[in-house]
Amino acid sequence: MSAAECGFCPHRCRLAPGQTGRCRARSNVGGSVVSDSYGFVTALALDPIEKKPLYHFHPGSRILSAGSFGCNMDCPFCQNSHISMAGADSVQSGRKMAPEELVEAALSARARGNIGLAYTYNEPLVGYEFVKHSAILAAEAGLQNVLVTNGYVCREPLLELLPYIHGMNIDLKGFREEYYAKLGGGLETVKETITLASAACHVEVTTLIVPGENDDEGEIGELAAWLAGLSPDIPYHVSRFFPRWKMQDREPTPVKTIYEMANIARRHLCYVYEGNC
Repeated sequence: MSAAECGFCPHRCRLAPGQTGRCRARSNVGGSVVSDSYGFVTALALDPIEKKPLYHFHPGSRILSAGSFGCNMDCPFCQNSHISMAGADSVQSGRKMAPEELVEAALSARARGNIGLAYTYNEPLVGYEFVKHSAILAAEAGLQNVLVTNGYVCREPLLELLPYIHGMNIDLKGFREEYYAKLGGGLETVKETITLASAACHVEVTTLIVPGENDDEGEIGELAAWLAGLSPDIPYHVSRFFPRWKMQDREPTPVKTIYEMANIARRHLCYVYEGNC
């Protein structure tokens, strides 16, 4: 058996036999990189679509939301660290579901207002194969597919998946490469993801404002201007930080700051929303 390179995200982890990548959800088995999280569902809930958050995509509806484990970034403020920072050997609970079972669950929930499936809670794309297989079946069944993602994915797998995705919320965590380096990602990759996705499906973008990290007025202005260059109609969510995971010693983002950042974004974008205020 030989080492294998994972081509899912720009980390391109080169894994020895039996080794797991930094996302904790992909490993080298028999010389090939496979998904350790395939079909492993840690969370399944019928959520309001606005919780994703998606405000301009079938507003007032609900969507069956599924999560697994693992993430290819290391944001110290992660609100779902119990699953995103877990691996196959440390995840606390969950169950196996085939793509067909997940789609059947979504179809069964139609009577309660469900419009489809949302892949969310952890970073769904580290479980790329399960998301793709489920999304294909869901689309064939007339269901909507929603992806809630950090956007840190290679171009090729993204383009393979986009034909089956109807809506996305993409985190744009800041607008400085230095900040993304601290979080284990890359700004230019996320910008490319937003560019490609916004040309293929409905896209909304979220930025979590963390005090002392990405709350610079100039940075948010640049970010909003760049988004407006794609389309001023892209809905933009300015979200409030609360102490989580490795940043529990910080104070929440002042409400005043959220409103200030949102007002700056409104100079460029038509639809800006303040979250958790």
